[in-house]
Amino acid sequence: MTDATDSPLFSTLALSPALLQGVDALGYASMTPVQAQALPAILEGRDLIAQAPTGSGKTAAFGLGLLHRIDPMRIQTQAVVLCPTRELADQVGKQLRRLAVGIPNLKLSILCGGMPLGPQLASLEHDPHVVVGTPGRIQELLRKKALHLRGVQVLVLDEADRMLDMGFEEAMREIVGKTPKDRQGLLFSATFPDAIRAMAQDMLRDPVEVTVGAGEEPPRIRQVFVESDPARKAPLLATLLLEHRPESCVVFCNMRRDVDEVAGSLQHYGFTALALHGDMEQRDRDEVLVRFANRSCSVLVASDVAARGLDVEDLAMVVNFDVPSDADTYVHRIGRTGRAGKGGLAVTLVGPREGVRVAAIEARTGEPARWERMQPINGKPGHVPPAAMTTLRIDAGRTDKLRPGDIVGALTGEAGLKADAIGKIDVFPTRSYVAVARKEAAHALARLREGRIKGKRFRVNKL
Repeated sequence: MTDATDSPLFSTLALSPALLQGVDALGYASMTPVQAQALPAILEGRDLIAQAPTGSGKTAAFGLGLLHRIDPMRIQTQAVVLCPTRELADQVGKQLRRLAVGIPNLKLSILCGGMPLGPQLASLEHDPHVVVGTPGRIQELLRKKALHLRGVQVLVLDEADRMLDMGFEEAMREIVGKTPKDRQGLLFSATFPDAIRAMAQDMLRDPVEVTVGAGEEPPRIRQVFVESDPARKAPLLATLLLEHRPESCVVFCNMRRDVDEVAGSLQHYGFTALALHGDMEQRDRDEVLVRFANRSCSVLVASDVAARGLDVEDLAMVVNFDVPSDADTYVHRIGRTGRAGKGGLAVTLVGPREGVRVAAIEARTGEPARWERMQPINGKPGHVPPAAMTTLRIDAGRTDKLRPGDIVGALTGEAGLKADAIGKIDVFPTRSYVAVARKEAAHALARLREGRIKGKRFRVNKL
């Protein structure tokens, strides 16, 4: 087992100038613990199994490792990254592209289910150097003989435990079997159940093992446990949100069927709450994630699997609507708050039969549970804080040559908004989303509908 005792600089690694350019572009200087432990072994070509929580910097660790081995002159798929969800695949793909900014002519393809197959088949007429995708779609493309893995040098399994939870084991094993036996294997997982150990034994050769944060309470996170009558959980959750008034909060439910019900209850109380679970259409999932990330939704109610790939800075609060079934899941959930040295709050609602699970969490974190009493609200509250921003959807995107600067120009020009009233902008192939200050939303919507963006009229709606 490897231990990190300091934070060495990226410049101490044997990275090419092109990769150091990508590191500089992302503003990285010193390595996180998982990077410091994993990167030297990865750059030497060693196989690796790493237990690392979300937000630990693992994407840059395996990203630099696989880009280090890419030969852009060889038109062949040389690296594959498997992810459990399209959201995480998109997030990983974006970071790899930023790290590869100094590598000319590098082709990276994101291949995920929930998207039309035709464009992906067309994109594979010329092999990409790097493929990032979900196991089901990668398996489908392999069976159609559209994707070829004979030249793969690096295979990464990211969030491997959740891929198993989602039933992807057969697909993962088939994909692993299609790669060369001498390729490098990198397996990253937030937890290490027996099934992960078995898969690592089958796909890795004498792996270096790295553990980050095991057995430790995540830093600067205040953890609170509240006794709850199961029939009064929703009003108790509303009390928590009214007391702490977080700008952003994720509420985790153990069961997918509870997600919509809890989100609906919070909407009834007046909160800008949205649900996120695996039964949703991909476009709806995209819009929920966009709205939560750009601060036009303050509460996201989610299942564990759906929340994988969620990339939100400064998440103020996490609530466990139910106590997770295992302690590792608890640590992973609450690790989404209190990042980058900032404080965070994690509250867990505990039913009368969930004491055994709390005891397991105490054993896992090495800390006694901190209990607080709280009364559920009665009736509908009168002063629920609204979300700071509102999202406008523009029915145009990259295929229309639309860029974020065009949207900013239209809002600050014809619409007359000040720049500080404009928030995050997300541009997809056929649609774009822009967050504007809530008080300016009606004015911005009217002016965009009346005016033009990049000289053209597009349909604009408020979400």
